[in-house]
Amino acid sequence: MASLKKLAGQTLWYGVSNIAAKLLNQLLTPLITYMLNKPAGMVDYGNFSTLYAFISFINVVYTYGMETAYFRFSSAGEDQKKLFQTTFTSLLVTSIVLSTILIGFRGPIAEYAGVGVHSEYITWCVLILAIDTMAAIPFARLRQEERPRKYAFVRLSGIVVNIILTFFFIAYSPRFVAEHPGNAYAIWYKQNTNVGFLIIANLTQAAVTFLLLYKEWLGYRFRFDKELWKRLLTYSAPMVIVGLGGMVNETIDRIMLPHLYGSRIQGTIETSIYAANYKIAIFITLFITAFRMSAEPFFFNQAADKNAPNTYARVMKWFVIILCCAFLSTALFLDGIKYYVGPAFRNERSLGIVPILLAANVCLGIYYNLSVWYKITDRMRMGMYITLMGAAITLVSNTLLIPKYGMYACAWTTFAAYFSMMVVSYLLGQRYFPVPYNMKKLLSYLGVMAIMFFTQKLVGHFTESLIVRLTSATVLMLMFLRMVVAVEKEELKGMPVIGKYLK
Repeated sequence: MASLKKLAGQTLWYGVSNIAAKLLNQLLTPLITYMLNKPAGMVDYGNFSTLYAFISFINVVYTYGMETAYFRFSSAGEDQKKLFQTTFTSLLVTSIVLSTILIGFRGPIAEYAGVGVHSEYITWCVLILAIDTMAAIPFARLRQEERPRKYAFVRLSGIVVNIILTFFFIAYSPRFVAEHPGNAYAIWYKQNTNVGFLIIANLTQAAVTFLLLYKEWLGYRFRFDKELWKRLLTYSAPMVIVGLGGMVNETIDRIMLPHLYGSRIQGTIETSIYAANYKIAIFITLFITAFRMSAEPFFFNQAADKNAPNTYARVMKWFVIILCCAFLSTALFLDGIKYYVGPAFRNERSLGIVPILLAANVCLGIYYNLSVWYKITDRMRMGMYITLMGAAITLVSNTLLIPKYGMYACAWTTFAAYFSMMVVSYLLGQRYFPVPYNMKKLLSYLGVMAIMFFTQKLVGHFTESLIVRLTSATVLMLMFLRMVVAVEKEELKGMPVIGKYLK
């Protein structure tokens, strides 16, 4: 119980920081989708979404699993100073090399991304990649040293800077430029696009974040332990494949959609709508991110404990319960949450992908939890094969289905890939590192979650009243929570805060 409380506390801190940061960041979605509500604006948002899909994809190559390797070797008793110097030096050198190559090919990349006349946007994106990469190990050090407060402060500060600049460029500047057309800033502003302004805001965020981590990297010296680096790379190399496969599953649809669905303009608008509605599934991804941030070092630190499998099983149970709550809190209340995106980006067709993406993220979250077996047993290649399987499903299905079904092909393909990865990871995990998961209970919670969702869909089929729908959603949500309390009452009594209300 003590270890679970520790994980819960760390998840709370990382959760609060990540949820607050992402919620602050998500304030940009309504701002952008309500302001860029004309076809030209939708094309800009579509191009921006495609560019950031590229950034997420290439970021895996920039970091090549060094974060996870840092955790693994740190928990194994490696000299902390030597480990930090070697990983930081490795990322610094490779970032310089990769950035030089990408900037050299910025013209063709800009053409493919739909911003051909502004190849400087690619240069700015490359700078974001490089700066974020150099912040990776300092952030990892904060997590490994269990300093979530500093982690939260740095993350939130960067996001606030991004929001302020985005509001300045997208909401304030158009009016200022209209009133002062001859101003030097107005001339510069007219020469750029909304895509460029959004990139500048993100670049500034990256720079501010890195500077706020100065205490973590200030003592860095350009030193490199070759033997340690070889061991790090041997461990992390499969993570590059795992990471690339993961990014294929997570972002490749926004790269493929503009090119495969109708004309380029039509495909880009479809991408903008898909990307905006994807953001509605934020609540599940928020928790998954927070859990991953705290669970990865936790799982490694618990690995030597003889009770580790039982601890992992209990973590999985509560993880699934919270995933179910996150799914229901979004899917049941979609009639109200839909106003999160601008009217040009939402309709009955686009909102239909949200529950599919939510279910996909439930599978992804469970997969991340299951993946502990190949990380702590050093069978990273197994994780690589599972991820490649998901990537193959994603690439083949999207290629075949996007031309006909557009964003729905992307949503269902995402679900199919994550579901397959979850099932295969469970089966292999039970062979190589058996964990006594209570499958009957886990499947029951997921089954009840599905029943609650389809019950709400049935209510919506018979009435268009928003009050009736939201009332129904509230009742169903409370029923699920009541069920959890009834089933898990004894364990809940031993938990901080909640426990005192159940005794």
